[in-house]
Amino acid sequence: MDSKDEIEIKQGEITLTQIEDIQSRYTDEEYGRLRRKIDKYLLPLMFLCHGLQAVDKSCVGTQAIFGLREDTGLVDQQFSWLTTIFYIMYLIFELPSMLLLQRYPMGRVLSAYIILWGLAVLCIGFAQNFTQLVTLRALQGLFECCISPGFILIVGTWYTTREHAARALVFQAGFAGVGAFFDLTAYGIGSSSYKIPGSEPWRYMSFCLGGLTILSGALCLFLLGTPSEVHWLSSDEKNMATARILDNNTGHDTTGTKQWKWEQVRECLVDPTFWFAGLSGFLGSVPNGGLTAFAGILNTTFGFTNLQTVLLHLPKYAMVIPYFAFVGWATMKRNNLRMWFMINSNIPPFVGFLLIAMLPNEPRYKWTKWGASFMTSSFIVATFLSWSIIPSNVGGRTKRTVIMAFSFLGYCSGNMVGSQIFLAKDAPRYIPATIVCAGCLGLQMLVVLMWRIVLVRRNNRRDRRMRELGVSEEERVKLGKELGEKDCTDLDNPFFRYAT
Repeated sequence: MDSKDEIEIKQGEITLTQIEDIQSRYTDEEYGRLRRKIDKYLLPLMFLCHGLQAVDKSCVGTQAIFGLREDTGLVDQQFSWLTTIFYIMYLIFELPSMLLLQRYPMGRVLSAYIILWGLAVLCIGFAQNFTQLVTLRALQGLFECCISPGFILIVGTWYTTREHAARALVFQAGFAGVGAFFDLTAYGIGSSSYKIPGSEPWRYMSFCLGGLTILSGALCLFLLGTPSEVHWLSSDEKNMATARILDNNTGHDTTGTKQWKWEQVRECLVDPTFWFAGLSGFLGSVPNGGLTAFAGILNTTFGFTNLQTVLLHLPKYAMVIPYFAFVGWATMKRNNLRMWFMINSNIPPFVGFLLIAMLPNEPRYKWTKWGASFMTSSFIVATFLSWSIIPSNVGGRTKRTVIMAFSFLGYCSGNMVGSQIFLAKDAPRYIPATIVCAGCLGLQMLVVLMWRIVLVRRNNRRDRRMRELGVSEEERVKLGKELGEKDCTDLDNPFFRYAT
């Protein structure tokens, strides 16, 4: 066993006796009532905001088929750059924004970012040329960069390890719920535009989304935050919320917030899970970046009209929501299923992208190619579940922040690559791009499998060491809580166990 696995209890601010006293004050019924209250306040709001983020950044794909390119004079790869610049800014400002989330009230920082990104989306409706569009998309990327990682960190401060995946998938399913609402709205706007020539319907899509995002950000100012920040819990309920998550062995929402620990940053560089998280984020995001900008355009090349393309998104959303619900339910009922779902959710999209590449754009294959496009819907599950694994599997506030940021750096890089591989010269079938998307999903499955093997071996090694030392499961759990409250990393805490 290496030095990281040596059992060493150092002096800290909270002791085992204090932890046990805190947890024993409340009954299971009280914890259950509090969990339902937390769900009621947080999940609908996060569902709405995360859904708006997903739709806001991808709506250029829908706007493109309703005249955005023609009305603003976009040529060659300029349309692709609207997605690429978004993720360049997302990448550049990711880590600085994560530092803000660690140092300042998380709810207030996220609310401010949401309002500012809503303003950027609203202003896109007034853009007249490529320069204005690319500037506004850059600002949108800057202000959206910390929303997804911030929401994942918030889940980690409120919910137990077993609840992480289910709760994260609830708000991540917002892209389907809000996406369905937007597509129906876009259909209405698009239909009415045929009665008013020259109405430029894509502008009204930005006005609608931007206004709704600003209102959502204002609502977040009053409701969003960690247990120590929100005003809708009593002092006793805040204590109870802290007690609920002590079993995570990662501390509570204020653990490690005041000090940036460079030793935890250095630990990231030698921890394989750091690199697995970033690589998985990159590989899963290449197809996401491509579809964000080109899904609507691809469907029109199959032989569908603009309005038909909008409506054909709805079956995908109808499939995604119950599938997310099933994955969330299964991961709550049984441990260590997350990574198997990550792998299996990539198999249909892998096949779907290959079919899109191989089948010609002929009328007889129109619905077959749409079916192949439908098969790609589930690949996002692997990306979303990989984000939920980080708060479950990473101890140490600084280390958790760095790994989350690195994962999203991979996410940004992948999306940038994905938006650029769909080259104008490859239109209308974009065969090289769709083959690359399939290849990335295949590689992501291998990365997740290796990631799981590393975590399982760590658990087995630590379990074996506990048996050698005669440490019972009950003692291990208690000692793990204490080290978690001292802001120990998962490698420094030999009582920590990984979720797979």
